[in-house]
Amino acid sequence: MSPAGGAASLNVAIAHKDHLRASGEPLRALEDLRLTLPAGQAGAVVGPSGCGKTTLLRLIAGLDRDYVGHIALPAHGRLGMVFQEPRLLPWRSVADNIAIAAPEASSPEIAALLDDLALTEHATHFPGELSLGLARRAALARALAVKPDLLLLDEPLVSLDAALARGLRDKIAALIDEKRITTLIVTHDLAEAIALADRVFLLSPRPARIVATLDIPAPRARLTKASGLALETQAREALLRSQ
Repeated sequence: MSPAGGAASLNVAIAHKDHLRASGEPLRALEDLRLTLPAGQAGAVVGPSGCGKTTLLRLIAGLDRDYVGHIALPAHGRLGMVFQEPRLLPWRSVADNIAIAAPEASSPEIAALLDDLALTEHATHFPGELSLGLARRAALARALAVKPDLLLLDEPLVSLDAALARGLRDKIAALIDEKRITTLIVTHDLAEAIALADRVFLLSPRPARIVATLDIPAPRARLTKASGLALETQAREALLRSQ
């Protein structure tokens, strides 16, 4: 079934999603996977490598409609997505990349996004002149410029060194709190998920299903260190039981 819009929250119910092997035989990627994310909250999907996290994100984004199930997007269903690779147009400046993606955004709105993500001095730079961290920020600004009802982030901090990852994580956390956009983050990092999300969805190995859902009592880095470690332990135990 095709995705449908108009819901107050993100609701996903995938009966099954198959890929085709090189031999032509089906490979089950997702099975009986259900999740609900209330409007205005941030969720994080965590699971072992290759379990189907990015496949799930692509289904929600409508990039792959070959599945059995139902996906209801938040009201209006306007999407912003940040891929693992920034996917900026290399022949356009940072500001132009944002303007092309969001033609209805005004110049002051684009300037404010650039300022929010510490990109103002890089507005006229081309993607080839940016570090990976700056390119990720530009991709995030582009996704936010469309004023999404649902923001999808696929491993937004992967391949960044610890300091850069921490800085971008803090910016993402601040934007989630400020804008209250329903946000779904895919990550392999439990600590990252717990630091950013209101709710963490733990996936089993393939075929992926939700094996546990953790509600974070003080999201976006407001947990004490002890509480965060306790949640990580709880999550790791749930993941181990699913293997």
